Order: sequence, then C-alpha cells, then structure tokens
Amino acid sequence: MGIGRRPTLHQIPRRNGVNRSSHLSRNLCFRGFLTPWCWLLIVTIMFFMFNFLSMQVLEVDKNNAISDIKDISFPNKENTPLVDVPVGGKGETIGYAISLTGCGDESLTDGGAVLKHSIHLSSSANKSSKSKYGYKMYAIVHPDAVKCSTQLEQIGYEILVRDVPVPVADIQGEYLRTKVVSNGCCGEKEFIKLWAYTLTQHRAVVHLDLDTVVLQPLDDLFDAMLMETSASLEVRRNIPVMFEKDMPDVVDAFFTRDYNMNQPRTKKPVLVQGGFLVLRPSMDSFETYKNIIREGDFRQGSGWGGKGYVTYGAMTFQGIVPYFYDVMRPNTSTEVSRCVYNAQADNPRTGKTIDNKVQGDCRDGQSDCRDCREADVSTVKLAHFTLCQKPWNCLPHNDHDLRHKLCRKLHHEWFRIRKNLENQWYSDSMRGSIKEQRNGKFQPEQFFGYCKSSGAKGYLPIKVPN
Repeated sequence: MGIGRRPTLHQIPRRNGVNRSSHLSRNLCFRGFLTPWCWLLIVTIMFFMFNFLSMQVLEVDKNNAISDIKDISFPNKENTPLVDVPVGGKGETIGYAISLTGCGDESLTDGGAVLKHSIHLSSSANKSSKSKYGYKMYAIVHPDAVKCSTQLEQIGYEILVRDVPVPVADIQGEYLRTKVVSNGCCGEKEFIKLWAYTLTQHRAVVHLDLDTVVLQPLDDLFDAMLMETSASLEVRRNIPVMFEKDMPDVVDAFFTRDYNMNQPRTKKPVLVQGGFLVLRPSMDSFETYKNIIREGDFRQGSGWGGKGYVTYGAMTFQGIVPYFYDVMRPNTSTEVSRCVYNAQADNPRTGKTIDNKVQGDCRDGQSDCRDCREADVSTVKLAHFTLCQKPWNCLPHNDHDLRHKLCRKLHHEWFRIRKNLENQWYSDSMRGSIKEQRNGKFQPEQFFGYCKSSGAKGYLPIKVPN
C-alpha cells in the first residue's frame, strides 16, 4: 500500500470471523463514539429520505388540487359574454350593438331579427353586397330586461348584461341625480348604450335602435374611420357630410343630429339622434363618460357643462354624446347626412307640410335645407322608423303625399328583408308553412302578405323556427 493512502475494502484482513465490511463500519462509526464520517452518512441518508417523502406528498396534493378545480363552477361575471355567437362574413369584423332597457315590447323578435338580417345582407357574408366587412351582433341588456333577452339570443345576438355605468346614487350633481330617472324615454337606463365603447375586440362598433334597418353596406364609414387618411381620401370625398364640413384626419365617431327637437332661433347646440352611432371603441372614452356622469354637471336651463344641451333626452345618451364630441373631444367626429344615414323622413322645417309644400324656417339654422322626404329610397343606406312609425303597425302610407311616400318605400324594404329572412330560415319542405304566414290580404304588394289589416292588430308576427 502506498504511504498516506487509506486501505481499500479488499485489503482489510478478515479477523475472528468478522467480514471486512463490518470491520469498516466499526472503524467509521463505532469507536466508542460517533465519528464525523458517521454523522455525515446519517445526515445524507436522512436528507434523501426526507426529499423522497416530500415528493410523494406533493404529488398527492397536486392530484387533489386538479380534482378540486374540475369540480369548481365559476359564475358568469358581468363582463363575460353569455354566449359565443359565430361571426358573420369574412374580413374585418364590425360589432353591431343594440340596447334593451326593459321588457314589454311585443315586436322585440321581429325588430331584432329583421335588423340582424339586414346587416347580414349588407356584409361580406352576402357576396352580392360587395362589402369587405363581417359582423357580429350584441345586445346590451339592462338587468331589468334579462327575462326577455332570450328572444334576441335565439336569433343570434350575444347577450351582455350590463347595469348603468354609474349608479344614480353616485351622481354628485343634485339636479342630474334627482331628474335623470325620468328624463327621455328610459331615464338613466339609456346610459347602458355607452357600454358599446367597451367592445374593444372590434376596431369599429355601430350602435343602433331596434327599429332601424340597414339597406346598403356602410363600408364608406368604416373605411374612413379605419384606413389611413391618405388611403381613404376618395372614400371621404364621397361621404355626404352635413354642411360640407371638413372631416378630421382621425374620425372616432359618425352620427346624425336630431333637428326635429331643435328650435333654430334658440341657437342652442343640437343633440344627436340616439338610434345611430358609429364609434371607435375605447376604454379611455368609456371612463371619461363615467366621470362626466359621476360629476353630474348638468345645469338647469343650460345642460351639460352649461353648454346648452337641454332638449328632450339631453340628460342621457342623446345629450352626453354630443357634449363628449363637441366639448370634451372636439375635432374627432363627423356629422353625416340624415338623408342617407339614419333616415327618418322628417320635415326639415318648422312649419307644416300642406299640399306637398313645406313652410317655416329650416330647423338646422340654415337659409335653405334639403327635404329628406324627397330622397330616392335607393340612396338611403340606413333607415330609422320613428316618424314613419314601426313597420309592424301595417300603416298604409300614401304614396303621393310628401309626408308619407318615403315612409311607404322604407316600410316596403323592411317587409322585403323579412321575406328574404324567412325564405332562408325554412327549407323547401316547409314552404307551405311560410305561405300560411303570408296570407294577409291587406295591400299584399306592399306588405308581402304579412298584414291582415291596417294597424298593429293586423300584423302577422315572425315565427322563429326551432
């Protein structure tokens, strides 16, 4: 053996029947006390045993945790869509939203179904439309209207249950806090329309009322909003803008104003018409709206911020939107022609129309104004059934009266789209049941057999297939 080297196991001699390994153990661990080598051996063995047992315990805990997670049922949060509705068409998807503040509207299914199908026909889902934009439908539903929202869910709307962005009790301004609940058609519930700004999965969203219908693609508005300014110059030039004003380089909203509520001699700002708004979604914009509402600076006689927004519905959506774009975010929006977008066939003057002759001052404050009632229906891209009344009222408008003739044509378009929808819904084997639903004898050339008589009671409602 070399000098200074410990003997190997086979070099240790066997003594008195004791094997070499036991001799080694005695030398390492039993010389009357525990040697340092023995302590090291014991600690090493304990270390490995402890880690082995720990890994077994962790494996059991992990398996139990996975089992527990599988058993958890997470409730729907307020911001979570309740259903996943397929997107219609190819290309960039535009969000289309309507709002439901309460139940009791018997035409909910009919209005929702025909509106959705009109958008379908004017989207890339319909090749003949030549649109390059797809669509997805949303219904922003107040908690008071959840029970009737299933009608919209059945026909393809994604239901988003939303309460008012700011509780009335949190509004600091006393005048707004005490008056807003009875303002306009729906009080503070109108503010749920603002949730459309939170649909940031889309670069553009269109918020519409249920009594609207899209007659042509809105690609020109989407192009102007989404394309670079230099690339959309030709498109911008062809968009009919009110008073021929220049369009800002970046457009965050398109809307029309409600001149029917305006008295031109008061010189007060005109509210938006709340049934049509093309907007650029933005959480920053949504939070700004919430701050405006929470502050509640709506003054008696002078409206939001004392700027004059005071006519019907001014405390809610129709007033806060123009205040936002005129005052808070100037030069970011464009007012388009209400003869083309959001057409209502309204009288542009303050006087009555007698024998097809208009009288009075222009409601828009100009010396001369276009009468949208004279428009050809082929030039209308989106119609809104306010002054014309709802199609499901089966009203026999006079085709030779200036007050009625455009309304009659717009109603005819609504019923034409309904017929097209039902033709797609039902298979050829079920065409007989469709004919039974189209047996109305009241002006069938106008209403396609969906009206038995004039008035709401004469209307034959849509029957959604199972």
